[in-house]
Amino acid sequence: MSAKGGNGKKPASPAVNLIAGGGAGMMEALVCHPLDTIKVRMQLSRRATAPGVRTSQVYSCSRPTQNLTSVQVKPRGFITTGVEIVRKETAMGLYKGLGAVLGGIIPKMAIRFTSYEWYKQMLADKQTGAVTSKATFLAGLAAGVTEAVAVVNPMEVVKIRLQAQHHSLADPLDTPKYRSAPHALFTVIREEGFSTLYRGVSLTALRQGTNQAANFTAYTELKAFLQRSQPEYANSQLPSYQTTVIGLISGAVGPFSNAPIDTIKTRLQKTRAEPGQSAVSRIMAIANEMFKQEGARAFYKGITPRVMRVAPGQAVTFTVYEYLKGKLEASNWAFVGGKFEE
Repeated sequence: MSAKGGNGKKPASPAVNLIAGGGAGMMEALVCHPLDTIKVRMQLSRRATAPGVRTSQVYSCSRPTQNLTSVQVKPRGFITTGVEIVRKETAMGLYKGLGAVLGGIIPKMAIRFTSYEWYKQMLADKQTGAVTSKATFLAGLAAGVTEAVAVVNPMEVVKIRLQAQHHSLADPLDTPKYRSAPHALFTVIREEGFSTLYRGVSLTALRQGTNQAANFTAYTELKAFLQRSQPEYANSQLPSYQTTVIGLISGAVGPFSNAPIDTIKTRLQKTRAEPGQSAVSRIMAIANEMFKQEGARAFYKGITPRVMRVAPGQAVTFTVYEYLKGKLEASNWAFVGGKFEE
């Protein structure tokens, strides 16, 4: 199946992508960040057992082992995790790391949409300009990898360090190690080196690449289907509610396909590197430890809040992006001679 690139319209300019993509990303971050914080806390929770309980008291254990000296604890769900964060750290605890996200969201979204359009045009049929589903998938994959290397990985290292802190924002005497996103950035670089900002970059690139490949492909196919089904929108924007729905659907595809990658990446970026240990060996060690101590389900910790964060996030992103892009293009905004002109 193939889709005509942009319905014959000229691709959006980098300036339009900067404004529309940045605005969409800021709105997405503000709306969905609490779910991301809950997801990170769930992924970082390691304890599968509680100490000091005898074998006879083992929770939900069909074949108790006589040497057990602890009880298995039922993992906290996303609602329980969220309530606990609010109870211990106030509601603002759900927004830990938001500064790091907002600091990188504009370049991230600008790079995502601009590089996607560039890769898509590069892969389009030279004669007809048609873009196949395969080309859309590859363009999304490349755009995801590009944003991961350029912006996402350093931003996430800082964000995760902030989100992993369990201090109470209501208690001025409870001083955290990292006071803000800039402070966390400088502290990490000073104590662990600049390369720490790129810890787990291969996993981030793989996650972002698969996310955007699935995301853009699903969104493009669903959008083309709706435009074919509604001739009145064949060469114009879909209604915002339809953009929101297809953005929600397309955004839910990626998290299910790469949840283990995201969980391992979160653990990798939260901890310090051991001297002489390669990135691959650390990834394998984290994966082996998770499987042995917590079981296969550990790789899907935080999947519920992640889907609940990513899917609505993509719905918000595409809806706001399409809206702002339409307004900017209708106003004939352009970036000429180093400044915006209308």
